[in-house]
Amino acid sequence: MSLARRILPLTTSSSAFLHRRHISTNDTTTITVETTLPFTGHNCDPPSRSIDTTPKELTQFFTDMAVMRRMEIAADSLYKSKLIRGFCHLYDGQEAVSIGMEAAITKQDCIITAYRDHCLFLGRGGTLLESFGELMGRKSGCSNGKGGSMHFYKKSACFYGGHGIVGAQVPLGCGLAFAQKYRKEDHVTFAMYGDGAANQGQLFEALNMAALWDLPVIFLCENNHYGMGTAEWKSAKSPAYYKRGDYVPGLRIDGMDVFAVKQACKFAKEHVLKNGPIIVEMDTYRYHGHSMSDPGSTYRTRDEISGIRQERDPIERVRKLILANDLATEKELKDLEKKIRTQVDEAVTQAKESPMPDESELFTNVFRKGYGVESFGTDRKELRATLP
Repeated sequence: MSLARRILPLTTSSSAFLHRRHISTNDTTTITVETTLPFTGHNCDPPSRSIDTTPKELTQFFTDMAVMRRMEIAADSLYKSKLIRGFCHLYDGQEAVSIGMEAAITKQDCIITAYRDHCLFLGRGGTLLESFGELMGRKSGCSNGKGGSMHFYKKSACFYGGHGIVGAQVPLGCGLAFAQKYRKEDHVTFAMYGDGAANQGQLFEALNMAALWDLPVIFLCENNHYGMGTAEWKSAKSPAYYKRGDYVPGLRIDGMDVFAVKQACKFAKEHVLKNGPIIVEMDTYRYHGHSMSDPGSTYRTRDEISGIRQERDPIERVRKLILANDLATEKELKDLEKKIRTQVDEAVTQAKESPMPDESELFTNVFRKGYGVESFGTDRKELRATLP
């Protein structure tokens, strides 16, 4: 028989009162967690703050987020070593969004996002080798080394990228949702964008069409509070992005709390399958700058960044829950993190050994066979020769 226990939000005052006992990660024990902050709804009743979890899920959340964090730290180092070139946008700090979302949906549900896409690809089942291979432009990459940091892709898991044009992925996400509804599937699409893209006109056009047609699409705003180097309050007269849909319901949550994300995404999926689109705003935070060319410290203080790390870090929140329930010791978690670091380092080594794409790949995946050649004129014989 499973044992259910209630866990209060982990603060300095409440964690001392938690009953501690050893629980195996294979145990069927149910642990009820309460979100750190309440949900805020717009034209909808928000879900319950109580979420059931298990020792296995807690351990998996910690492991998966730790892998993502270490991958992005390694990407930072590779970029500074000039092994990653071009644009590169890191996700460390925002891991709870990916992990919580995946815990609430299936791989038949679609995800489409902007250029901060490495960890979302990993959450969809991508590998470290495919990630580092793509970052370094190698054949082992998830897009065969031709997409780079901004264009991760995994069609087999309904992950439709990584897009470099700000906000342009949102109408495409509505297209995916239209296809799901047309085929009468019981699946949804998460069209993800940031607070910077929230002011794009195409987002409002897509939202209007989605509402007219009751499309099963969740407009998921990852509000990390800085669009490039501009704070949200400098670029948005109304930064309550979850209310931007007016007639479309919205929900604002703590995006640094993996269980709040899980609960919100479960709620959002159930909603859109019955009622059409919803906006979900994730209050999250990025530790790195906007991209690798941005030091991230000219428009915010180092105290602000360290304060978020100390008070709201998504990995540390789960670590406290694991320790409070005697699922592992501090040393065991440290050992696990060392193993993860070794795993990431090995993937980096393998990616470095992977060859670059052949020159013949330059024009593949550009045109569909039979289309597009005429637009280059009859004098482009070299181009014609490369096409199938």
